[in-house]
Amino acid sequence: MSRFILSLALSSLLVSASGEAQTNAVPAELPVKLEELSSPKFVQALEKSGHTCVIAFGIIEKHGPHLPVGTDLMQVREMCLRAARREYTIVFPDYYFGQINEARHQPGTIAYSHDLIWNLLQETCDELARNGVRKIILVNGHGGNNDFVKYFSMSQLERHHPYTLYLVDPWGSPAVNEAVQAKTKSTQPGGHADETETSMIMALHPELVHLEEGKAESGADQKRLSHLTHTSTGIAWYAGYPNHYSGQGFNGSVELGEFQFQEYAKWIAAAIQEVKADTTAPALQEKFYRDALNPGGKK
Repeated sequence: MSRFILSLALSSLLVSASGEAQTNAVPAELPVKLEELSSPKFVQALEKSGHTCVIAFGIIEKHGPHLPVGTDLMQVREMCLRAARREYTIVFPDYYFGQINEARHQPGTIAYSHDLIWNLLQETCDELARNGVRKIILVNGHGGNNDFVKYFSMSQLERHHPYTLYLVDPWGSPAVNEAVQAKTKSTQPGGHADETETSMIMALHPELVHLEEGKAESGADQKRLSHLTHTSTGIAWYAGYPNHYSGQGFNGSVELGEFQFQEYAKWIAAAIQEVKADTTAPALQEKFYRDALNPGGKK
């Protein structure tokens, strides 16, 4: 009987010790996705990230006849998630509220008004700042947003903001772009639902890619405004690519897609590291805000 009691006591101690070990265990690695963080862990993530947050900016639009309408959103967020796992930062939930008026004629395109996309992005930045984010990194994955995000960035100087906004171009490395192009096999220029974008979605969601359907429509430049050599117009993209397709998507491959994710994630990770270490831009911005209240030191 005494041996039985001793055995029970030892078992109880082992279970207790095991439970205590689990309770005192080192917390699992912090998620990079904001939506996966608990409220207390969000505070930890702020500290670990240097009070930074990435907004991976995509769109919902047609991508040829063979790719999902969320292509830009999927690929830019995957780049950012991979980058954040290399250089820790918080990654904002799916963000696709951008400028895409040029594709309103195509099914599945979600084109919000200019007032809404501006106000939503501004309030998103303001809310991140209210929660302690001091450096917001906007990674733009949609060409139609290029001018919008640049002007939005400049507009942050209109009034004081307790954060600094940084813009990152995922395709900003000429060396990486050249390495990617060297691996393509298309015989005509691309840029939208082309071989490179198709490859990235094949690497990420192969079940959503229908390669053969990429031959159903032309991805060639129609050159309907080739006579305009000194001007630009909002209808230019439609004039060149009415099918909202530029390139030869049917040449895509998983291998090329994975190579791109790897290389572009490295580029974005380097940008995140650069932002986290930067103290000059925030200091200059604060000085600018003060000087703007009293231009020229007027008395």
